[in-house]
Amino acid sequence: MSDIDRYIQAATRDNTRRSYQSAIEHFEVEWAGFLPATADSVARYLANYAGQLSTSTLNQRLAALAQWHQGQGFPDPTKSPLVKKVMKGIQALHPSRPQQAKPLVITQLECIDGSLAQQLDAGATRTQQLRILRDRAILLLGFWRGFRSDELSRVCVEHLELCPGEGMVLYLPHTKTKYVGATFKVPALQRLCPVEACHTWLMASGLTQGPLFPAIDRWGHQGTKFMHPTSFIAILRNLINGAGIANADQFSSHSLRRGFATWANANGWDLKATMEYIGWKDVRSAMRYIDTDPFATSALALPS
Repeated sequence: MSDIDRYIQAATRDNTRRSYQSAIEHFEVEWAGFLPATADSVARYLANYAGQLSTSTLNQRLAALAQWHQGQGFPDPTKSPLVKKVMKGIQALHPSRPQQAKPLVITQLECIDGSLAQQLDAGATRTQQLRILRDRAILLLGFWRGFRSDELSRVCVEHLELCPGEGMVLYLPHTKTKYVGATFKVPALQRLCPVEACHTWLMASGLTQGPLFPAIDRWGHQGTKFMHPTSFIAILRNLINGAGIANADQFSSHSLRRGFATWANANGWDLKATMEYIGWKDVRSAMRYIDTDPFATSALALPS
């Protein structure tokens, strides 16, 4: 691989690369389409799967086809008036409400934290203790920093500065949406404290390098590789189930970010402050995360 190819590959997120490869395979293998494609074949492909696939999935397939053609130096058929009209018609005849993860509200956060404390008090084994402390740190850091599974999976012990009772600063070299490194400050709180949770986890685990949140096997051995982001979704759902909260399958790592954004909105944070804290650049992206339910009872002042 040449240096140019290596840099081009680095400019594309792993998840995006995999999803685009899957989309191209679907077009060529599942639908038996030919590449390079024509505007007519792309339009027929869209019409064939309209109603079966969501409009967001079809748009993702178009983006993959567009990238393939542009990368190979061929004219991009997805930009043709025909394809645009067909896609507009599909959106009109097959409207779909965007699926969003449920926000994990502050009362549920307290419920899960209490459940974990009870498990520790009940005489957990060494392996169980490690998992409980790790999962609690994941939960509280994810909520109070508005982190998704991608950010949580990238936190490295070497890039963490922690002062118990004061706060901590962590550095992420890159994230799912940002290639430039970013520094995040985490406040110490009187309760549900992410700093205390991370400190307790570090003391129990003895970690000095590598991923802050490694996998833990049945014997209590900690892995040295970073967990896949999907592993954090499974961890969160297990925590939700363990606390007796219904519909765990409707929660994802986005639930932590949505929960914090909803909490911030309910407690008087203006949109600009919330966007700066989480790192949003686009107002529309931010608004999708904020639940403005006027009947919500999850408001709670930030612990000082």
